Amino acid sequence: MITYIYFTSKITFCLITCIDCRGSALLGYIGIDTIIEQMRKKTMKTGFDFNIMVVGQSGLGKSTLVNTLFKSQVSRRSTGWSRDEKIPKTVEIKSVSHVIEEGGVKMKLTVIDTPGFGDQINNENCWEPISKYINEQYEKFLKEEVNIARKKRIPDTRVHCCLYFISPTGHTLRQLDTEFMKHLSRVVNIIPIIAKSDTLTLDEKTEFKQRVRKELEACGIECYPQKEFDEDMEDKSDNDKIREAMPFAVVGSDKEYQANGKRILGRKTAWGVVEVENPNHCEFSLLRDFMIRSHLQDLKEVTHNIHYETYRAKRLNDNGGLHPISSGQDTQESNL
Repeated sequence: MITYIYFTSKITFCLITCIDCRGSALLGYIGIDTIIEQMRKKTMKTGFDFNIMVVGQSGLGKSTLVNTLFKSQVSRRSTGWSRDEKIPKTVEIKSVSHVIEEGGVKMKLTVIDTPGFGDQINNENCWEPISKYINEQYEKFLKEEVNIARKKRIPDTRVHCCLYFISPTGHTLRQLDTEFMKHLSRVVNIIPIIAKSDTLTLDEKTEFKQRVRKELEACGIECYPQKEFDEDMEDKSDNDKIREAMPFAVVGSDKEYQANGKRILGRKTAWGVVEVENPNHCEFSLLRDFMIRSHLQDLKEVTHNIHYETYRAKRLNDNGGLHPISSGQDTQESNL
C-alpha cells in the first residue's frame, strides 16, 4: 500500500476515491433525495409516450382488451360508437393516439391495430408487414437522431409492447404463432396472452398454459421480460414470477354489470358474470399490474436500449453511418 502511494499520485487518488465510494457519512442535509421529486415534476409537465401493438386473428377481442386495460375507448379514433356497439374488424395496420391523464400525469397512448392477422388461407410470411412497420419506426427515430438541428424531444413512435393473442384452443400453438413470435421477439417486446380464456375450464387453462410455455422454450422464443436483461437478484425474482404466469389467460370487456352491490367490468353468461378484474376468474389484473403498474418504464427502456440500439448498430454498420441531415424543420419540443 505504501509503495503504491509513493510510486504515483494518480494511484493515490484512485485509492482514496475507491475508499470514499464505499460510503461516507454526511455532515448535514444536502438534498440529493429531491432528484426523485424533480423527475416527477418534469414528467408531469411534459408527459410521456407509450405505444402498444395488438396482434392476433380476428374475433379474439384485441380492441376490447385494450379498452379494458386503459378503461376508455382508446382502440378507435371515432368517438361516435356506444359501448353496446360491436367494434368493427380491422382491415389494415393503423395507429390511433389518445392523451390519457391520471393524477396529473399525461400519457400519449398510441394503439397500433393490425390487419386480420392469420385469417387468410395462406398465412405464409404474414408477419412481414408488421415487422416492416416496427422497423420503420426505428428508422424514423434514427433519422431524427442524426439531424444536425434535432428536436428537443424526438417524437417516439417506436412500439414498446406487442400483445400477441393466442386462440383458446386448449391444444397447442399454431405454427403461425411460433413463427410470428420467433421472428418478432428479436425486434419488439412480446407479451403472449390467451384470449377469451373463459371458454376454457380451469384444468384446460392450466394445461394449455403449461403446454404453451414448453413450446415457446422448445422453439427458443424468449418473451418479455427476457432473462438476460434481469439487472439483479430482485429483478430476477420478480420477473421469474411473471415468466411462470405466462401466457396470461385473460378476459376483456368494456361493459359494466351489477354484482355483489357494485359495478364491475365483466362478461355476462347464462351461469353468471365473469368478472374481468377478479383474479379468481382470469389473469387480467395480473397482466395490467405487470404491464402498466410495475414494468411500463422498463418496456420503454428495453425498447430503446436493446431493440432500437440493435437496429441502430446494424443500420449504421451496413451503411457506413448515416450522414447528418440539415433541414429547416421546426426544432421546438413536440407537444402531446
